[in-house]
Amino acid sequence: MENKVIQTMSRAFSYAGWTVIRFNFRGVGQSEGQFDNAIGETEDLLNVIKELAPNAPICLGGFSFGAAVTCRAVELLKTTRDIQKIILIGLAVSRFDSPSIDSKYLFDTLVVHGEDDETVELHHVMAWAKMQTMPVTVVPQTGHFFHGQLPLLKGLILRHVNSTEY
Repeated sequence: MENKVIQTMSRAFSYAGWTVIRFNFRGVGQSEGQFDNAIGETEDLLNVIKELAPNAPICLGGFSFGAAVTCRAVELLKTTRDIQKIILIGLAVSRFDSPSIDSKYLFDTLVVHGEDDETVELHHVMAWAKMQTMPVTVVPQTGHFFHGQLPLLKGLILRHVNSTEY
């Protein structure tokens, strides 16, 4: 929750006028529970949404493990919630089940990945994206934590969040 990528994404959403909610998944920091391989963590996210934004339109974003959890949440919410934008950064598709994003969100989803990501190799994300014809924005010469490229990342997020429907 405190890493620079999450902080950058939070600032971009806030700058675009969205209320931002960041929280630790179960077993992280001072939170209760223990790691549940993205299953219980998806429940955590759904409970936060239900409690803090029960009827409002939402944007969902996540980084690495959080991006995988976001994919799972979108799959469960797609018929019941107004999801306006989806941001997936450093998506950990090779480590956690990350369902495809419904085609109705094609233009509302931004996937960003570092070319030199040492945690989740780019080819895994490209294979996931290819199955659904999902574009991926690749930041050259950048690793998992986007060192030196956070201003660019913030700009990409802002451009996406502020874009209107086609």
